[in-house]
Amino acid sequence: MEPPTAAAPAGSLIPSILLLASGTVVVALLGAAHHLGLFYQLRHKVDKASVRHGGENVAAVLRAHGVRFLFTLVGGHISPLLVACEKLGIRVVDTRHEVTAVFAADAVARLTGTVGVAAVTAGPGLTNTVTAIKNAQMAQSPVLLLGGAASTLLQNRGALQAIDQMSLFRPLCKFCASVRRVRDIVPTLRAAMAAAQSGTPGPVFVELPVDVLYPYFMVQKEMLPIKPPKGLLGWAVTWYLENHLANLFAGAWEPQPEGPLPLDIPQAAPQQVQRCVEILSRAKRPLIVLGSQALLPPTPADKLRAAVETLGVPCFLGGMARGLLGRNNPLHIRQNRSAALKKADVVILAGTVCDFRLSYGRVLSRSSKIIVANRNREEMLLNSDLFWKPQEAVQGDVASFMLKLGEGLRGHTWGPDWVEELREADRQKEQTFREKAARPVAQHLNPVWVLQLVDETLPEDSVLVVDGGDFVGTAAHLVRPRGPLCWLDPGAFGTLGVGAGFALGAKLCRPDTEVWCLFGDGAFGYSLIEFDTFVRHKIPVIALVGNDAGWTQISREQVPSLGSNVACGLAYTDYHKAAMGLGARGLLLSRENEDQVVQVLREAQQQCQDGHPVVVNILIGKTDFRDGSIAV
Repeated sequence: MEPPTAAAPAGSLIPSILLLASGTVVVALLGAAHHLGLFYQLRHKVDKASVRHGGENVAAVLRAHGVRFLFTLVGGHISPLLVACEKLGIRVVDTRHEVTAVFAADAVARLTGTVGVAAVTAGPGLTNTVTAIKNAQMAQSPVLLLGGAASTLLQNRGALQAIDQMSLFRPLCKFCASVRRVRDIVPTLRAAMAAAQSGTPGPVFVELPVDVLYPYFMVQKEMLPIKPPKGLLGWAVTWYLENHLANLFAGAWEPQPEGPLPLDIPQAAPQQVQRCVEILSRAKRPLIVLGSQALLPPTPADKLRAAVETLGVPCFLGGMARGLLGRNNPLHIRQNRSAALKKADVVILAGTVCDFRLSYGRVLSRSSKIIVANRNREEMLLNSDLFWKPQEAVQGDVASFMLKLGEGLRGHTWGPDWVEELREADRQKEQTFREKAARPVAQHLNPVWVLQLVDETLPEDSVLVVDGGDFVGTAAHLVRPRGPLCWLDPGAFGTLGVGAGFALGAKLCRPDTEVWCLFGDGAFGYSLIEFDTFVRHKIPVIALVGNDAGWTQISREQVPSLGSNVACGLAYTDYHKAAMGLGARGLLLSRENEDQVVQVLREAQQQCQDGHPVVVNILIGKTDFRDGSIAV
């Protein structure tokens, strides 16, 4: 039996405990020093005499990324960045509501393929943008939202307009960051701009507290006490504030790269492309449905158009893809989409989603081979567990995929009978439209007839912005965009109120092009005040208001199903006179001058060419054109 081991004296553990405790204290002190920025301040000094401010860093990054316009509604939190952008030649355009600023940035993003930028003040300024940011998320528009905020020390302490803005925008944006030091402005913005355009594009949010935007001497005046501290606690508080101020501005003006970071754009796997080529080559009745995602950079629209024409497959166009093939291309089928999809043996959903617009996939035939291409996997496979199944699901850039399909099938042709069958169905449907246009209405003008005249009047280089329900839904069947990237609608979110912002962004991007806005009278209520913006900034656009004195898309279902028109009625308001009160030009179309519709439209064009924004108030009656359309 082994003798028991003698216990170590208790005193021998004390050095180990002391060593552990001292090591813990040292680590804690080092961590605190790092957190307070003391090590960084040893290597990077603060230029206390500089009058530069963080807004200059913001403006420098925007200019390096090719940003030409900054949309805003002014607020003290963001004044430095607005002034700095103006000095660097970035055009600052102020709107009458923050939501319009973001809608305008969205339009710039869609039409230019770059990031659209809006800047708004803290608190209510930011909450006013939520609808537009959600719309940009669902439309996959790369928008950068810059938001002011309370100073870094006063957040969560009841400061003016201070709320938890980050929690509000994280569910809506691909990238959210709050800048805590001036030196972090440049790398944070570069990362945000890259995130907005990479993968599936979308909005990003960068919060800029007021003390990272204003110059040192102003922040110092607000942050540090005027009187010297008294007592140990007063000295400690003052030291903390001085150190916080130093950490805010340490290394603030040291040179940093400002230009764009590389983008991550997914591409289809070559093996998948080849399988899709083989499937399509065996098709007898192929059909393509092109959605907005097909118009994303880096592929130019003219190359995508050439690829579609090379394929020779009939196609439907939706969203931003409207107008891709011009006004009268024989491959572009415009009517009877559900019937065509049921008959097709191969369907390519190129950036098109099986949501409510395709009846969640139920319009697709079970016997059809479905090829779906999309950058976003979740969106690509939406409802595929219920109503449809893809033969090939290609995650990658849609336009690049279409180009590769065109290359793989170069020289392949399909029989003309299929295209002719679809075109004949188009012709029959359009004949019914002409018949509906010729029918009299109980009062005012027939909107189908008016819109047919609008389609005949539009110039070849016009951009169409649509914002409304019933009137715009009718226009979608009748008014043809003239070319690629010439149609702006809200997208899948169906947001009302996009019109003024979209028109503002479109006209700035294409100053030599006529921008025509088709409004329902309900939707126009959101945009009316922005004619003050158009007048102040000398931005001439043409607005056609289909005025039927009601929320007709809702009334169309509510009255027969529930027996009441409650909350659906509006008035035949003199919107043209309201616009004139804001400094714009106003014209009226009604039954009294129904023989002058084209002349009034021409007069609106002339007023626009003379530099004036114009509102044409068109009094319209009720038709059955959209009976059966969905409102929920």
